Amino acid sequence: MAGKMKKSEASSSSRSSSNNNNSNHRAETVVVDYGKNRSTCGYCKSKARTSISHGLWAQSVTINDYQDLLDRGWRRSGCFLYKPEMEKTCCPAYTIRLKADDFVASKEQLRVTRRMQRFLDGALECKRPGESTEDPNASKDTRGQTPLGVSSSAPNNSGEKDGEEKIMNYLSDQVDKAFRSCSERGELPDIQSPKASVKKVLQAKRKLLAEGSEDLLYSSNIAFQLAAAIRRCLPEYKESHKGRQLGHIAEENGLSPKLIAEKLESSLNHLGNTSGLSVKACNGHLNFYSATKPAPSHGSAQIISNSNRSASMSESKGCSLKNNSECTQVKRRRLEIRLKRSSFDSEEYALYRRYQMMVHNDTPAHVAEGSYRRFLVDTPLIYIPPTNDGTVPPCGFGSFHQQYVIDGKLVAVGVIDILPKCLSSKYLFWDPDFAFLSLGKYSALQEINWVKENQLHCPTLQYYYLGYYIHSCSKMRYKAAYRPSELLCPLRYRWVPFDISKPLLDRDKYAVLSDCTISQDRDSSSLDVSEDVMEIQHDDIGQDSEVRMYDEGMIEPEYESSDNQPHLAYVDVENGDAGNILIGLNGSRVRFKDIKQAFGPTELSYLESQLSRYTEVVGEELAERMVYSIEP
Repeated sequence: MAGKMKKSEASSSSRSSSNNNNSNHRAETVVVDYGKNRSTCGYCKSKARTSISHGLWAQSVTINDYQDLLDRGWRRSGCFLYKPEMEKTCCPAYTIRLKADDFVASKEQLRVTRRMQRFLDGALECKRPGESTEDPNASKDTRGQTPLGVSSSAPNNSGEKDGEEKIMNYLSDQVDKAFRSCSERGELPDIQSPKASVKKVLQAKRKLLAEGSEDLLYSSNIAFQLAAAIRRCLPEYKESHKGRQLGHIAEENGLSPKLIAEKLESSLNHLGNTSGLSVKACNGHLNFYSATKPAPSHGSAQIISNSNRSASMSESKGCSLKNNSECTQVKRRRLEIRLKRSSFDSEEYALYRRYQMMVHNDTPAHVAEGSYRRFLVDTPLIYIPPTNDGTVPPCGFGSFHQQYVIDGKLVAVGVIDILPKCLSSKYLFWDPDFAFLSLGKYSALQEINWVKENQLHCPTLQYYYLGYYIHSCSKMRYKAAYRPSELLCPLRYRWVPFDISKPLLDRDKYAVLSDCTISQDRDSSSLDVSEDVMEIQHDDIGQDSEVRMYDEGMIEPEYESSDNQPHLAYVDVENGDAGNILIGLNGSRVRFKDIKQAFGPTELSYLESQLSRYTEVVGEELAERMVYSIEP
């Protein structure tokens, strides 16, 4: 009976069906009903909170049927199809998509692309995890110490903290003296200046900067405060600022924070002899470095100079830029993006194991080959080969693995489904050594570009589906950074712009999103959505946690039968709405209304209840088109 088939049997059946997809297998969708799943939520990680989903085990699925299932809130994990019960689950998951042609890249996304290009050009080097820039022969007692006795690492006791406070106070006084010296020499106006403040640069911040930044100990933004104070005091500024850009006036009068910082730097060069620290002006900041190693060239902690290019921010984690003379000698790297049909690949599996254990802290037992196959290799989608009539892209429709290979080394794999209307992103795993390249963001941008490029071959291919968006989980909000995106209304299955949906989700985790659009249709007034409504809290997700996290994290779902589920009123079985459901029985395909008399009262009542719920969650059109298997 449906919902009671053993999972091992269904798995074997599904893999067999998947293997037959290359033959002349009849193109039809065949599913086994697995009822509802109740499990500990994988997003809020609370044992007291419950995630509830509907489940189907797919023996085979046509690409058109799966496209329609996506547009009703379904997703797949291997051959398992699931849909959250939105009004009851603790973390409602909304299907999110983006029209590729409308995509507008953010500054952060553009930086990711530029960072990859610098890496391929040989200007950006990878520093492997655990690699140290310290002298291996140095003793633990002296490593990282400045002549002032301040360690470049975090202090271990209150004595060191007191010492650092003295150092920062000393440096603050020196900056104030430097300003007075510049004023006396006429290099800067003689004004009542704000008190300088020098702060310690945290180790986590140093790791985000460029090579040499491990020696960056302290920094001050006094130049910005001085620039503002000078502007307020200069009469000529007061008379001429109207109608002009403040930045232009600052440059014309030599008052920009960058120029002020450079003047202060020239007056602080003596620090190398008196304190063991060197100072460099960097984009308006005064940075103080340990003099035990040479300080980076001008501006390298924040601004990296590249030959014949404008300076660009270095934000990569654990990476460094070589100087221009070295870049000319570095061999350029080659990136290849290969698209292949979904199948087991030992190299991909080895990368997956390493990624799961290092990034997600999985144990070897959780990354066994069998679970990997079920999660990311097995697929029920029936492959459609390419055609010449402009309806199918050159790769065909179905499930694919997109490999990212740099100089012959596999560094990332994106698991995707290519369907008539979209590229659906399922999962991505990558080499932890290349985390500084933000491969999650980079691969998403490549997938969006793939949709744009392949519209020439298949005009219906317009959308990029990013999986589920969970507003109540901060680590999943990164998906809304791909703008302008839409969320699927969980009740009416209409697409609603994210900027309209967000205020609703800010109030309630579960919301009928289309209510807002219906209200707008009746009333011309719209929601007041501020310009920063799309701000994404990247600090909440870490360096590269934007990489699809555990979006489809149901590798081996434990589903229960829905024997005890109440009859749902959305489908009126008595009026024959369930009678047209296509039933798979003994190898035949028959309508339910034609075989009702074959069941006894108990079995019939149970089956009608199952079909009622099934029709509600997949929709009447799909219920009549897909095969509902009740074979044991």
